[in-house]
Amino acid sequence: MTSSEANASVIGKICSLLRAAGAEEPSGASTTALARAAGIARPTTHRLLSTLADQGFVDRDAGTGRWSLGPEIYLLGSMAALRYDITDQARKVVQALATESGESAFLSVRRGSETVCLLRVEGSFPLRSHVLYEGIRLPLGVASAGLAILAHLPDREVDEYLDGVNLVPEWGESHSAVAIRRRIAHTRTTGFAVNPALLVEGSWGLGAAVFDRADKPAWALSLTGVETRFRDDRRRELGKMLLDAAHRLTVQLGERPSPG
Repeated sequence: MTSSEANASVIGKICSLLRAAGAEEPSGASTTALARAAGIARPTTHRLLSTLADQGFVDRDAGTGRWSLGPEIYLLGSMAALRYDITDQARKVVQALATESGESAFLSVRRGSETVCLLRVEGSFPLRSHVLYEGIRLPLGVASAGLAILAHLPDREVDEYLDGVNLVPEWGESHSAVAIRRRIAHTRTTGFAVNPALLVEGSWGLGAAVFDRADKPAWALSLTGVETRFRDDRRRELGKMLLDAAHRLTVQLGERPSPG
């Protein structure tokens, strides 16, 4: 392995550890748990975490030995939020979506081959789905938000993604490449994605893509609820509601000033 390859490998491991630590906030995680989540040997994990702690990117609780994200992550995140965080602009749209539909409404963002839920607003209907929560990461094609984004990518990017990932071991046969391609085709026809209780029995979801200034699907709005609330007629009604909200948010984001 060349020095540049070795450096790239270390950087990749560090990124995996930071993502794993972020997934365990706010309680933190042990060295062993982070090593397992990142797929890195425990001694290497401890060495990397210790170096990250010296730089302020992670903290370690002296009592429990659990690792959490550190202050440098917060500072860098605050700077990045000026460019990437749209939750303030989206909050009213998501709130209106939850109020109008009565279902739980969400905003998710694309991060590479995943979506991350940024915002959740509960609807008025007392029975709710708890599949999604703020901070959860899911692969593209899993859940309605990730499917909506994937369906609006160019065919070449869809092919590259599906050729390079196998979602079946973790998510089941309903997430084979063939099955996802069928749902992509349906999403492109209707404009919105449907998750017919593929993650949790009885919990349905609908998603619609939100586009950036380059007309790329960078975010998604979604609704989740119990199956009885997502019958055919109402699903079409909710889908139109979602598409209208996604269009409004896309327009709003296109009009916001660029960070200086």
